[in-house]
Amino acid sequence: MVYKWFLFFLLLLKCNANKINNNNNNNNNNNNVLLILVDDLRPALGCYGDLNAYTPNIDKLAEKSVVFTRAYAQQALCAPSRNSLLTSRRPDTLHLYDFYSYWRDNNKNNYTTLPQYLKENAGYATKSIGKVFHPGISSNYSDDSPYSWTDVPFHPVTDKYKNTRVCFNNNASELARNLVCPVNVTSMPRFTLPDLENLNAAKQYLSNYSKLKPFFLAVGFEKPHIPLKYPEEYLKFHPLSKFKLKNYYWPENITSLGYNPWIDLRQRDDIINLDLKFPWEKIPEKFAVKIIQSYYAAVSYIDSLIGELLKKLIELKLDKSTTVILTSDHGWSLGEHSLWAKYSNFDVAVRVPLIVSIPKKTKSQVYVKSIVELVDLFPTIAELIKLPIDSISTTRIDSNMETKQ
Repeated sequence: MVYKWFLFFLLLLKCNANKINNNNNNNNNNNNVLLILVDDLRPALGCYGDLNAYTPNIDKLAEKSVVFTRAYAQQALCAPSRNSLLTSRRPDTLHLYDFYSYWRDNNKNNYTTLPQYLKENAGYATKSIGKVFHPGISSNYSDDSPYSWTDVPFHPVTDKYKNTRVCFNNNASELARNLVCPVNVTSMPRFTLPDLENLNAAKQYLSNYSKLKPFFLAVGFEKPHIPLKYPEEYLKFHPLSKFKLKNYYWPENITSLGYNPWIDLRQRDDIINLDLKFPWEKIPEKFAVKIIQSYYAAVSYIDSLIGELLKKLIELKLDKSTTVILTSDHGWSLGEHSLWAKYSNFDVAVRVPLIVSIPKKTKSQVYVKSIVELVDLFPTIAELIKLPIDSISTTRIDSNMETKQ
């Protein structure tokens, strides 16, 4: 079982936290957990050997972490992957492969989520900030509250401006709804961006943390998910000249049924203006390179926010008691096989970064090359904080919405 490999390498670190009882409120070392989820992030990071990346803060985190080089999501789509990660159940078990139903409604047995388990069995304060569960029907329009969270989940006010026309076109006087969208933050609605709001909410949560009980804080950053809207100053780290398309062809002997025409990209004004023949005509290489450039710039933007979040942990002296886990819901194709976005089972669409930093235990960088999966995170976190693996069980929620073991 893949989980055994995952657990084996982490247990080599020999965490010494005491076992937590149901009514235990003390804050033993290493009990806090900060889970950072970065939307649509492939391993486009310096610590993964990507020479085009500029990610100094994530790379610094990786210097004292276990870095899993072959970590994979269960499905290359947001909602199924996130539900799978947070329940340790595969999409085939949850019967959710899309965005259009709530996974608890699809199962006679409503499975326990990771934050729910920590809250109910160890008295954790659990908080969701940003995109953790996928918003909407697939999380019951509530981010699975109140089951998973002790506090109301936070979503940025500026999420409602996601598709507002704020992007500049080179040859047009009107603002557009583009895929490639570097912006001046001071000209944005409310003078901010969603991930800046997410960062501020996370920092505020940490500042107000009472230390009476351990916390599980999940922070979901929204970029580099499309549109590639980010502060324009991050382009300085990524001159267009350093990017080239790789494997920009559709492989032979693969059925057309396996081809995804990246419809979500085609809905953007700058892609529409290319006037491509649907579905087979490729994005011209000159523009394709600009997409890659903006993807990397958006990653650098998120890297800077993660750096500020980790700095806040240190400032509040929480870094010595907080395990930090950084990963993504799936990867993203940047022209490989003539594909863009996710939706496929090619390596670039399902492979994700996975970085685990345990205070006082991961004192240097360790690379693990064995295959692991995001479905393994739940039992591994439980083991790291000394919650017995065999006690992870399903729950049922009856018609009165009461949770029962």
